[in-house]
Order: sequence, then C-alpha cells, then structure tokens
Amino acid sequence: MSHSNSEAGTPTAVKYEIRPAEESDWPGIWAVLEPVIRAGETFTWDRDTTEETARGKWFKEAPGLTFVAVRDGEVLGTGELHANQGGGGSHVANAGYMVHADHGGQGIARALCAYSLVAARDSGFKAMQFNAVVESNVRAVGLWQSMGFRIMATIPEAFQHPTLGYVGLHVMYQEL
Repeated sequence: MSHSNSEAGTPTAVKYEIRPAEESDWPGIWAVLEPVIRAGETFTWDRDTTEETARGKWFKEAPGLTFVAVRDGEVLGTGELHANQGGGGSHVANAGYMVHADHGGQGIARALCAYSLVAARDSGFKAMQFNAVVESNVRAVGLWQSMGFRIMATIPEAFQHPTLGYVGLHVMYQEL
C-alpha cells in the first residue's frame, strides 16, 4: 500500500509519499526517531535508547507494519502499526508516529495516522488504541481527537516530562 499526498491550500504544496518502510530507510527513520527519543517529551521510551534497540522496537514484521513519509528520498516522518495485545486482545491495533522537527505542521502526522487507520482496517483490526498519549502534547491530543479518537481515561502523573514534571497519559481509542 502506498499513498501520495499533496497538502492543498498552502502557497507551495507539500508533496510526499507514504509507503511501507524498507531496510534502506533506516538511517532516515533514525534521524526522525533519535531527536524525539532524546527530548523525552512525547514518547515513553528511555531517553538513552540505543539505535539498535530503537530499530528493534520500531521496525515491525508481519503482521505489523512500519511505514514512512518520504519526499525526494528524504524520510519526513515514520509510523508503526501492530496488535495492541496478543491473544484475545489482538483485534485492537496500536500505532505510533514521529515526524522530523523540520517538517512539523505540514500535515504529515495526520497523513501517517490516516494511512495506519486504513492499514489497520485492511488487516482486520476492529479498533485502534493509543496507550500513552502524553497529555501535555496538546497538538497530538487535538489531532487524534479530530481524527475520531476519544480519550477513554487519563492516568494522572504517569509520565515524567523533562521540564513539566509529572503529567498524565491519555488512553485514546477509536472503533474501525
């Protein structure tokens, strides 16, 4: 599955393709992941996660999926999709997305999420759940809500933000 996107309504349309990731995309994916991980503001990963560990966590094998938003060979953002749980919970998908700081505000996160929702439906998932959306990440919370996700619960002080201290984590959910 591949998806081309052109954000209309901007002086210069931003065009990129979203497609399954290839092994050769890893350096570009790592260039997106590493600053987000090191900042420690939006993902629950250890800030000192190594490249090898990140690759093992991010690159999903079937039935999971890792995908990228690319333009002219440059990885602008990336996402991953997998079953949220095993066994009796395997019909609910989970996904994560990261966009390179230089390309924020261009609709890439929205497009990555939309891509994953289609992929999840096509894979037979019945719903998608985000387990840990940092409540202080208001842009992401608002974006996911605009795409049909609901906040099902907020776990108070479940995330230690590097500058804000303890903040809540939202569990967000959408039926497919």
